[in-house]
Amino acid sequence: MNADIPAASGGNITHTITYDDLRDWIAEADRLGELRHVSGATWQEDMGMAAEILSHRDDGPAVLFDDVPGIAKGFRVLVNIFAGARKNMSLGFAAGLDKVELSHAFAEIYNHDTNLIPPVEVADGPVMENVLLGDDVDLEIFPTPLWHEKDGGRYIGTGSYNITRDPETGWVNLGVYRIMLKGKNTVGHNVLPGRHAAYHLDKYMARGEPMPMAMVIGGDPLAFFVGGFDVPEGTCEYDVVGGLRGKPVKVVHGKLTGLPFPANAEIVLEGYVHGDRQEVEGPFGDWTGTYTERGRTNPVVEIKAIYHRNDPIMLGCVPQFLPDEFSRYRAITRSALLKKNIEAAGVPDVAEVWAHEIGGSRMLTGISIRQRYAGHGKQAGHIASHCQVGVDGNRWVIVTDDDIDVTNLEELIWAALTRAEPGVSIDLITGAKAAQSHPRITPADRAARNFTASRMIIDACVPYHWRDDFPEINKASREHIRKSWEKFGYLFD
Repeated sequence: MNADIPAASGGNITHTITYDDLRDWIAEADRLGELRHVSGATWQEDMGMAAEILSHRDDGPAVLFDDVPGIAKGFRVLVNIFAGARKNMSLGFAAGLDKVELSHAFAEIYNHDTNLIPPVEVADGPVMENVLLGDDVDLEIFPTPLWHEKDGGRYIGTGSYNITRDPETGWVNLGVYRIMLKGKNTVGHNVLPGRHAAYHLDKYMARGEPMPMAMVIGGDPLAFFVGGFDVPEGTCEYDVVGGLRGKPVKVVHGKLTGLPFPANAEIVLEGYVHGDRQEVEGPFGDWTGTYTERGRTNPVVEIKAIYHRNDPIMLGCVPQFLPDEFSRYRAITRSALLKKNIEAAGVPDVAEVWAHEIGGSRMLTGISIRQRYAGHGKQAGHIASHCQVGVDGNRWVIVTDDDIDVTNLEELIWAALTRAEPGVSIDLITGAKAAQSHPRITPADRAARNFTASRMIIDACVPYHWRDDFPEINKASREHIRKSWEKFGYLFD
């Protein structure tokens, strides 16, 4: 898609997705000078160690692991895709935009309502270069890493997405759910309550049938990102990806399930989810910065077919202790979508929204507004906590005035400390929807599958009724800061 969108500072920002598949993406990252090759790293320890230290910095390279000991030559793993200039490239923008500018630019081009281009069927594609069926199915041919030192097993799907179909309407959904390697032909599927894949599974179980599923283990990063978005029920993520690209996704159909998957994917698993067959899944180092609870069970997926390109590449995007790569890409994309949700609900004069990386892009949200009336701050906070994008995993929302940079964690906390009065400025919400990964769900509630928790809305706006008497902020204006750097920036050379 080639499009010009208005920039906040004037002029236009060009949007162009320059890659069609993971190999194109790798070539683009290499062109940017942000790709490194590592030969001989083990899946048992080395890949996870490298991914962990790379994940915490925005200036580290993407790394392509090859020549993995004990694995056939040519089978590779790619990690750390969302950092440096390549995070801009991944979303279709040139280097030079900071994280807030990138989030704003993404908000301008993202639309899951009208900018939709459905996929097109093709007869063949690179993913069909190798087709393993029946007794030939063996998931252990891939260099699946042990990502964290205390994980309960290896995870073949982290930078992956799963494809399911509604048995009644035919709606095809793409969703990001981690995939644990269980054996040569079985994996664990982390189906989550309230998510679209769980909705589909409930329908299949009511019919007494296993649910067909395809899992894209190595694919186009854009489709992976969109698979993790809060796309509304009934809308297919392929259509959204097509709209972002300006051209349809080319799909082939699985030989067993008929599910559509990208013709240029690296690795696709095809099989059936048995909802009544539950096995232990994890522990796994999850997006909250904690390991999932021991003893969690999830449905088993029986893999009946493997499709892969020659010299296939597995994509890894693994949560680490926060903040990390996973929260970085989620913050940039979710902040933009959350702001749209809040404005669509009728909240006026929303200046900025940031879903903070330290909260995994879900647990902590900062909002700045230009106050227009008493109660404006609490209105924005409550809607942010319960709208479509904000409802999953939210813990704290802090709302403040537009003289605060809410993308800056220190400024946001300072505003809460100096402008909020705990006795009157904090609202507590009990019994709200909680993420299953939330570490504060009690063992009893978890056993009862009561995934609810409390939330806090902090109104850190200057009190509206005596705002003219509130002490002025001791923060230099942008113009003053610019002049200061022009005169004395040399002191840092």
